[in-house]
Amino acid sequence: MADEPTYDLVVIGGGPAGYAGAIRAGQLGKKVACVEMERAGGTCLNWGCIPSKALLKSAELYRTMQHAEDFGFTVGDIKVDFAKVVERSRGVANQMAKGIEFLFRKNKVEYIRGKAQINVPGLVEITDGEDKGKILSTKNILIATGCRARMLPGLQPDGKRVMTAREILDRRDLPKSCIVLGAGAIGMEFAYFMNSFGCEVTIVEMLPNVLPVEDEEVSKFVERAFKKQGINILTDTKADNIAVTDDGVTLDAVKDGKPTPLKAESLLVAIGVGANMEGLLSKKVRLEMDRKYIKVDRHYNTSVKGIYAAGDIIGPPWLAHVATYEAVQAVNGIFGHGEPRPMERFPGCTYCQPQVASIGMTERDVKEKGLKYKVGKFPFTASGKAVAAAESDGFVKLIVAEEDGEILGAHITGHEATELIAEYALGMELEATWEEIHGTIHAHPTLSEALMEAAAATHGEAIHI
Repeated sequence: MADEPTYDLVVIGGGPAGYAGAIRAGQLGKKVACVEMERAGGTCLNWGCIPSKALLKSAELYRTMQHAEDFGFTVGDIKVDFAKVVERSRGVANQMAKGIEFLFRKNKVEYIRGKAQINVPGLVEITDGEDKGKILSTKNILIATGCRARMLPGLQPDGKRVMTAREILDRRDLPKSCIVLGAGAIGMEFAYFMNSFGCEVTIVEMLPNVLPVEDEEVSKFVERAFKKQGINILTDTKADNIAVTDDGVTLDAVKDGKPTPLKAESLLVAIGVGANMEGLLSKKVRLEMDRKYIKVDRHYNTSVKGIYAAGDIIGPPWLAHVATYEAVQAVNGIFGHGEPRPMERFPGCTYCQPQVASIGMTERDVKEKGLKYKVGKFPFTASGKAVAAAESDGFVKLIVAEEDGEILGAHITGHEATELIAEYALGMELEATWEEIHGTIHAHPTLSEALMEAAAATHGEAIHI
């Protein structure tokens, strides 16, 4: 009789999907190992979400201090030690990674630093790292290897002339000028960060709007705000003839067939992500794929029994909170702890200033589906708390079904938008209507009152506009 598998679950990848799935299995009393090739927390915690937010907070604080006189303070010249700004960011990432490692110990998760390959279902080999050659025998495997930044053909990030988000997060000096390819969340956040500290930034985006997945009104508002901050934005524009030289990067910004030459000290490529699959599967394991991502069913099963996948590796929306949700649901399903729930709706957030947060359908989506709807908008200029905080730029936009008042989509841009969106997310989960949001007493003065007023505005009942 063959030996019993050593583990109930082996998780490959230690990012927001992998570490969450491993911890959840530990909570359920299972014997679990998590294999991560770099450090617990994965890209998000070490080279993405967390350190970038630390940098953005420094940029926000610097901009606020430049307007100290508006608040009644007189200050001298504000000096920036850019290396310390970055070092603080790395320190935050390190602190949070230690936190995940503590949670592994707390939940009895075996943490293995190395690269893993699935030899056959039930057998995982460590192919690189201190435990190279070790074989893990397991009843179940959860793939959570995530994604990495896409790079244009012929370009290689060097941390100086050509960068992805990873390189800029560890760069101790600020380029004097930078071209940002891509106006999604990552491109916009780093454009804001660099511009805040004096870098001359040009954003090149192929699509008609920055933040293309957002509601068009929000995208246009943010574009105007960025231009006021001194950021050059070229939409409907393709980057062609990119060349790296000794003193910078050159390219042609092509719009309507007409090229405009651009030159900058550095180039930040933020054009999306690609799946981390290299070395993951032996020739004996073939998983069904969907556009280069692992295909799963509603229970996160792959096409091979005993192998599951969750997070960015199964495709968009490539968000850390979605990855965590999927992995926890997958593990619950693997061990019979309730019916795993598919991901149906999720908030999306961009942490530049003004911030952007949304959930559900855009107005464009609603129109394309032919739904009858109403829109309520409330500007932060009419919010007492926002004006008092000198953060009155932005608005809340709520889209509701005309017939029953169900929330179809919510879109916020402005101060703390990424925190405010949670109320609408919970409302949609509970199938709340605009009337129930409006009928909930919100504390005064708070920014959250704008959410109530936007709900009221869908039927012309807002008080303060």
